[in-house]
Amino acid sequence: MAPSFDTSTHTVCVMDASGHLGFSLVQRLLQRGYTVHASVQKYGEENLFTGISSDPDKLKVFRSDPFDYHSIIDALRGCSGLFYTFEPPFDQPNYDEYMADVEVRAAHNVLEACAQTETMDKVVFTSSATAVVWREDRKTMELDLDERHWSDVNFCRKFKLWHGVSKTMAEKSAWALAMDRGVNMVSINAGLMMAHDLSIKHPYLRGAAEMYEDGVFVTVDLAFLVDAHICVYEDVSSYGRYLCFNHIINTHEDAVQLARKLTPGASSSLPQRLVRGRFWSF
Repeated sequence: MAPSFDTSTHTVCVMDASGHLGFSLVQRLLQRGYTVHASVQKYGEENLFTGISSDPDKLKVFRSDPFDYHSIIDALRGCSGLFYTFEPPFDQPNYDEYMADVEVRAAHNVLEACAQTETMDKVVFTSSATAVVWREDRKTMELDLDERHWSDVNFCRKFKLWHGVSKTMAEKSAWALAMDRGVNMVSINAGLMMAHDLSIKHPYLRGAAEMYEDGVFVTVDLAFLVDAHICVYEDVSSYGRYLCFNHIINTHEDAVQLARKLTPGASSSLPQRLVRGRFWSF
């Protein structure tokens, strides 16, 4: 029988802890008995965590700029694990042709800091399904897309799929550095996360009509995604990349339901236009 995983002996860092995924990870990790370093980017975000831990010694909040190497080192000190999810900086919130450089630099800094943290055992790196699904030959491939595939950055640039560009380049940069520095890393390539404030402006949705037609328009519930992160951290045999989703938008009814969620209060004809790709297409 495999030994049980003693969460009480593990100190882990969540970065950025102020986003939907990061905050939910902090909550679940505390519930499971971990000691958590919650790393946030902006002043004032520390207040998000007031009262969420019954044991104040189990939670420490750090302000860490992903472009400030030393602040990352401070947050990681003493940690055996890192849950890393990129949140765009407040002064550049939109995905555009420049975001890839920003996200790559952040990933590089974080992985380098992990390599210099002697106590670090495993990094769970949050990536996206958009780093998998976008390829010129996707309609003629003999095999189904899976975790072995990568999006074609040139294809993404051609059609201004900036989310795919950023996630592909950042994940590849993280993997290159992890392998070079000997960091034990696992990536989770998540579908569109169904947060309560999800809107049609989300950069993942660029090209959604094509994903729908190709049968690769996948979504994931927040709780499911949180559990997946913790599962791959606690499983000593986990490795490589994991596509993570619990629903596929592949029927007309699914598409209409999602369109209505994205455009509450819109006219009844809007979901039909969305499904046909008027707003989601290339």
